[in-house]
Amino acid sequence: MNDLKERLAATPLAQLDVSNPRLYERDEAGAYFARLRRESPLHYCAESDYGAFWSVTRFDDIVKVNSSDSIFSCNYELGGHVLGYQKMFRDNGVDARMFQSTDAPKHTEQRKAIAPVVARASVREMEDTIRRLCVAILDDLPVGDVFDWVEHVSVELSTQVLAKLFDFPWEERHLLTRWSDVAVTEPGFGIVSSWEERRASLEACFGKFAELWQQRAAAPPANDLLSLMVHSDGTKDLSPEEFLGNLINIIVGGNDTTRNSLSGAVLAFDSFPEQWQRLRADPTLAATAAPEIIRWQTPISHMARTALADFTIRDTTIRKGDRVAMWYISGNRDETAIERPEDFIIDREKARQHLSFGFGAHHCVGFRVAELQLQIAWEEIARRFSRVEIVGEPVRVCSNIIHGYRELPVRLHR
Repeated sequence: MNDLKERLAATPLAQLDVSNPRLYERDEAGAYFARLRRESPLHYCAESDYGAFWSVTRFDDIVKVNSSDSIFSCNYELGGHVLGYQKMFRDNGVDARMFQSTDAPKHTEQRKAIAPVVARASVREMEDTIRRLCVAILDDLPVGDVFDWVEHVSVELSTQVLAKLFDFPWEERHLLTRWSDVAVTEPGFGIVSSWEERRASLEACFGKFAELWQQRAAAPPANDLLSLMVHSDGTKDLSPEEFLGNLINIIVGGNDTTRNSLSGAVLAFDSFPEQWQRLRADPTLAATAAPEIIRWQTPISHMARTALADFTIRDTTIRKGDRVAMWYISGNRDETAIERPEDFIIDREKARQHLSFGFGAHHCVGFRVAELQLQIAWEEIARRFSRVEIVGEPVRVCSNIIHGYRELPVRLHR
């Protein structure tokens, strides 16, 4: 920690680059963002592996930018919805055009296609299914032995629910996890070793879903995500690039948010054991614990936009054409907007006052499913185990997009 403080203090403000994925792998990004919030809440990074960009790090400023859809564009032709979109989804042999990287009205039409399955009423109908899946996973865990929580709980639950949403072949469901990991990483960061390997994996994703698409098209409309896309006016005529992009969008959104929040919650309860005891005493507190977990973990570190016109904020003008990164991971720790933001409080007032799902037209369409999975999981965990003991250092994802974990060794106590 002292070494980090010394390095950070010795770095000129203008040279801070919070887009470096290694900061997240080493769990150092929080200190960088604390400095930016204090000294430069709207910070310009002139040189990075993703080009020049502005960092927006305060809660209220992020809300302002995120809600200004007519000024700040997600369009993939202009840079897309994350830093590095061009590198990962337009160059290097992959052309994936996500609805998350489009603006209204196109974004609105494609979003409508999947909205019914994640609407409030549909999510309530999922509760029994999610609980059944969760219970089966938890009851199969090796109590007393050391195992990897990420592999055996977080990945399993999020992947099984996603497979149900897609009506994806059950015995092949772990392909969804693989494709999700590949989609949000570059070569050299622990998932794929080359752009060719990455492209081949995403082509396999496209091929499998193209086969399933044909099956759904030949069948009557159903209520799974793929059938809704096949039979919706807004998505039934997608180009191959749009089809692949939307698949990646849904797979990553449906997988990584829940997966890494399930893992992050273990660290949260370990860091704040009094909150774990409160949940054990009253598992119904999982209802407010779920959004607090999502805030505390912030599974998506940032979203990006491109300015369509000059825009002034904090007496600083972002120029037309500038790239802007909204760091949700920083805004969710902003002490000017959230009381005791570093603390984990399972019955926090205004628990949903966080940035993790975004704002405006691009607010996460599947937020109810994510919250429900976390609520059910921690209700059932609290009823079964006296402690989820962390027995080794977590291995974190090397990414400035996904804030998560590759490994988390634990031991369960009955």
